[in-house]
Amino acid sequence: MVHPNDDFLSAPKLDYDGFRAALREDWGLFSPAFEANIFAGKVRTRRVFGFVATDLTCNAARVERTESDIRRDDMEYYYAVVQLTGGSTIIQNDRVVNFAAGDVVLLDSTRPVTFVPEAEHRTAQWLSLQLPRQNLVSHLGFEPQGGACGPRSAQASRLLCQLALGSVSDAEPSFASADRYMPLVVYDLLGALFAPPAPLGSRHNDKLFMRACHIIKNRFADPDISPREVAAEAGISLRYLQKLFTVRGSTCRHHICSARLDHAARLIERRALIKTGQPLNDIAYACGFRDYTHFARGFRQRFGITPGAFGTGATGSDNARVRADIGQVERPSMDRRDKHAIWPARADATMGDDAEGEEHVD
Repeated sequence: MVHPNDDFLSAPKLDYDGFRAALREDWGLFSPAFEANIFAGKVRTRRVFGFVATDLTCNAARVERTESDIRRDDMEYYYAVVQLTGGSTIIQNDRVVNFAAGDVVLLDSTRPVTFVPEAEHRTAQWLSLQLPRQNLVSHLGFEPQGGACGPRSAQASRLLCQLALGSVSDAEPSFASADRYMPLVVYDLLGALFAPPAPLGSRHNDKLFMRACHIIKNRFADPDISPREVAAEAGISLRYLQKLFTVRGSTCRHHICSARLDHAARLIERRALIKTGQPLNDIAYACGFRDYTHFARGFRQRFGITPGAFGTGATGSDNARVRADIGQVERPSMDRRDKHAIWPARADATMGDDAEGEEHVD
């Protein structure tokens, strides 16, 4: 249970323009969307171990930072955001995070982000630590992806919350030695929460595999991407590429299709969440599928639910199951006689993959 400091409750109320102006200096440009006749929000900025910290709340139905906002303010920060009270959903980098009190989400100011408070928690409170981008990346040794969530059950999340909230009153005098080392403690806790899993196997093969996965991540929406093109861009042979996936129980073609379906599931959930009304076939085409029928069949076989039902007509357990499956690359059948057991017939022709490149490589 997170107990925010009561001093924030006495902070002055801000109107729409005042709220945006208070956020702009340290968070950048954001646009709240509110349904009530009167917008009300609060923002308080302070220092936590040398970092800029912001407490905020508002009655908006949605708060967004768009591509246009990013171009206008050119902010270069990460933000560690702690949900203090209530619940909300945060969307960044196609990640849809259901955010509860005590959870920590890492956000990237250079990428669009959407906050959607739960309807019953329109006055939810958040605490954000502004983290200099280069300092964090240099300390961690990797560039974290915005939208990653550190659950409240993780010890690092609990410690980070205690550190941030424990310094609200600034009751203890500041010591130079603490000021030097406490930022490193914060960085280490973030590293414990958001470090990527250690790769398996030989270092060289792992690097090549990660390179191939990165290419797929960047290009899966291209309907013409194929294992042959992935291999060429990675600078390896098609046969070698297939071996990299085979030893991990998958195939390159299957990985491409999984990436497309994962992205489609995230877009469909976002469509339901913010009620954009985007046609499902537009989502299918945006994810690299050439044919909606085969996309829908593949989606149902992957997630056990139709695209139209997900996020709207589905039960809470159905939606939770789909969210849990996103990012879990389903292993294809290794039996050549059953090579279409998981994906629908003619998937090779409709998903933009090079079937020949996989069928004839042993």
